[in-house]
Amino acid sequence: MPRALWKGSVSFGLVSIPVELHTAVRDNRPRFRLLHAEDKSPIRMERVCQREGEPVAWDDLVKGYEYQKGRFVVLTKEDFRAAALEKSRTVDILDFVKAEEIDDRFFETPYYVLPGKGGEHAYALLRDAIRASGRIGISKIILRERQHLAALEPIGDALVLTMMRFADELADLSAFSFPSSSKVRRQELDMARMLVENLAAEWQPAKYTDDYRESLMKVIRAKMKGKPVKLEAGEEPRSAEVVDLMERLRQSLEGAKGARSSAGRARKKSARASGRSKKKRAA
Repeated sequence: MPRALWKGSVSFGLVSIPVELHTAVRDNRPRFRLLHAEDKSPIRMERVCQREGEPVAWDDLVKGYEYQKGRFVVLTKEDFRAAALEKSRTVDILDFVKAEEIDDRFFETPYYVLPGKGGEHAYALLRDAIRASGRIGISKIILRERQHLAALEPIGDALVLTMMRFADELADLSAFSFPSSSKVRRQELDMARMLVENLAAEWQPAKYTDDYRESLMKVIRAKMKGKPVKLEAGEEPRSAEVVDLMERLRQSLEGAKGARSSAGRARKKSARASGRSKKKRAA
């Protein structure tokens, strides 16, 4: 099992459940390093003091808060621990709310919550109680020297803790100007709704892949072998100009219907082939 990145407890009323957090996401994107173009040697980033112009060792670094231009107050590890108080290793559940009432903009990074030794029964009880309530737990946790708002919810047999943004971290919608619906014609809306319904599907996350990453890895593998690579360029989307918006909607609708018909025929053909194969095996 991977090493836990945080160990503590979930506080649920007077019940305290020992738990540990594990990352629930992984970054599969290729990583790059900066190289010297002349000899392809990696470049080392140095920490240089702006005043002295000399490199500074890790052991000589401290964290400072700039409260005024060029003026800092230094904080130590003890200062961060003091600010965290006694709740630094606890997930405090504050409320249970309906998930549909939470704006998606609040959600950030998910983590798997695993029960600590001796906490398995209480963990299962909390998970099943939250699921039965149809709500999710809103909590606070201090992780990596800062406090986070977090949502605790059951997914399968697991409890998942998703870091959230506080309300003051969201940009105010009123600061932006968005188009009004007053000029949207009924005919346009009906056709757009038909297009949405023709593209309706069941949520299957595995079918959505990072095409750019796959193409980039093809280029990398080809260059490793010293071979040129030619990738097919995708079609540039045309701008949705107001004068031809209805025509674009019609074309999109026809394309969606055609794609669905082709997919349906392919599924039927595959089913018929599978049926014939079964009959042959039975014979």
